[in-house]
Amino acid sequence: MALLRGGELQIHGQLTEASNGVFYCTVSDGAEQAVAVYKPVRGERPLWDFPDGTLAGREVAAYLVAAATGWGLVPPTVLRDGPLGEGMCQIWVESDPDAQLLALQDAQEPAEGWRAIGRADVGGGRTALLVHAEDPRLRRLAVLDAVINNADRKGGHLLPAVDGRLYGIDHGVTFAVPGKLRTLLWGWAGEPLDQEAVAALTGLADRLKGPLAEELAPLLTAAEIDALRERVAELLASGLHPVPSGDWPAVPWPPI
Repeated sequence: MALLRGGELQIHGQLTEASNGVFYCTVSDGAEQAVAVYKPVRGERPLWDFPDGTLAGREVAAYLVAAATGWGLVPPTVLRDGPLGEGMCQIWVESDPDAQLLALQDAQEPAEGWRAIGRADVGGGRTALLVHAEDPRLRRLAVLDAVINNADRKGGHLLPAVDGRLYGIDHGVTFAVPGKLRTLLWGWAGEPLDQEAVAALTGLADRLKGPLAEELAPLLTAAEIDALRERVAELLASGLHPVPSGDWPAVPWPPI
């Protein structure tokens, strides 16, 4: 983290498919070097439902909350100055091209080892069943998304790393006070949280009473931190994975 915060940040190119300004970089301090992603605040597009200039801070907040669960589902992320001003800087994750977390199945029910998301239009008046893997790593990420109120968990935001770990990225539209959960990871909706999730949420609730809340204070509003505490408490009280509310589109578009 010290390298990410204080190393020299050099831009090598821009990821042009991203909706906001995203740059491929290296961060270095002498012989120590790492590859990183840099998203300057000045490159953020205005959104109707999130305050301008806050997406980078929300990405850092998502990392801090993820780290507090003990699951390590978000790559190390900091807020720092860079060539284009203040922005989010995150360690680059090399994804495994052979990992398959999402699929389309020509069936009414998911095959063994898969969980249904919903029907998808595949053209020609046909639909197929969009599914995600029944993977404990995805189940943890589904819990994290509910905690941070992630409004945009697309398939492209899932990074299965070459070392076997799974990371979630692109957490700029998170932590809103109103419920905005929009994700592909609905496969466990309405089912009981497992013991691992209950333990992680219990620990997170404790940390939100102390130092974690202090770390989040420069990144989120007081109302957003209160809402975060409430979501954790509600998950623990219900003991269930959330279900779509019906007040907000449940699945992001496009889903990938």
